[in-house]
Amino acid sequence: MKRSDFILGLLVGALAATALFAFIGRKQLGEAGEASVLGRDLKIAHSLPTSHPVHRGIERFAQRLKELSGGQINCAIFPSGQLGSETEYLEKLQSGTLDIAKTSAAPVANFVPRMKLFSLPYLFRDREHYWQVLDGAIGQQLLAKLSDRGSGKPSGFRGLCFYDAGSRNFYSVQPIEEPSDLRGRVIRVMEDPVAIDMMGKFQAIAKPMASGEIYSALQRGNINGAENNPPTFVTQRHYEVCKHFTFDHHSRIPDVLQISSMLWDRLGEQEQSWVLTAARESSRYQRQLWQQESDASVAEMQKHGVTIHRPDPQAFEAVAGRAGEALLDDEVKALRDRIKSLPRT
Repeated sequence: MKRSDFILGLLVGALAATALFAFIGRKQLGEAGEASVLGRDLKIAHSLPTSHPVHRGIERFAQRLKELSGGQINCAIFPSGQLGSETEYLEKLQSGTLDIAKTSAAPVANFVPRMKLFSLPYLFRDREHYWQVLDGAIGQQLLAKLSDRGSGKPSGFRGLCFYDAGSRNFYSVQPIEEPSDLRGRVIRVMEDPVAIDMMGKFQAIAKPMASGEIYSALQRGNINGAENNPPTFVTQRHYEVCKHFTFDHHSRIPDVLQISSMLWDRLGEQEQSWVLTAARESSRYQRQLWQQESDASVAEMQKHGVTIHRPDPQAFEAVAGRAGEALLDDEVKALRDRIKSLPRT
């Protein structure tokens, strides 16, 4: 055998062995799930301050994930909108440049239309019904199907758990004790066609605007009221310019913790189980914190001279309960009907 042929044979053999070992290594890493961690912290983003119950819930998620994984999976949390808006988070989950994010269900509906379900007014009877749905088959199916934007098209992210964001209620300069009190009032709402349609049912004037503009608009009299939950009302100090808060509970739009599909698909089964377990535990923890925060906020409102009104929500539902009907597809209508027909537990 020529010396050159011998050397060539050695080189070919070495390359083949290297490729084989690399393939085996990749296979073993994929099965163990270790390759997915990539030796870095997973980035988690949300738009709320560190004092918020959602941030503390996400901290519990990160803590439990580290414990369950034996320190193999660590998380870095970026609160207060450091990494952009909620819509930008969803886009970054799709591209794989962000690992996990918490957003409201409302912007998710722009990517996964069936999530418009949560914009419907008076969908839930009360808080117990709300969590009966979210913890039950319907809620868990919605989380799992977040990876499908419709007709089998991928969304780029997957739902992990729901967080409590309370109920949205009216607050105003003048009292709102019955539906007719909304007639002719200018009320700030989110940029949401269902919310705008709901105000039309009340014969009120819907005024979408950024949340940061509400205080000055109330102060100047450009709007007569707005709608949100007690902790947000207190945090934004709207009690200084609005002295009436009406618990009509017209919508309950949950927050959603989501993971990039690119990351999820790289995780091994054990890792996926750790992530889901940590998420579910953090959800139960966060909703307890939310209730405590909400109760404390009501006490703070009263301390600042806000009158609390608790009318019968059914009177408001009778007027505006079918708002957004023309915007619904058959899937969302079917989900709504299933939720409405659930018996009390």
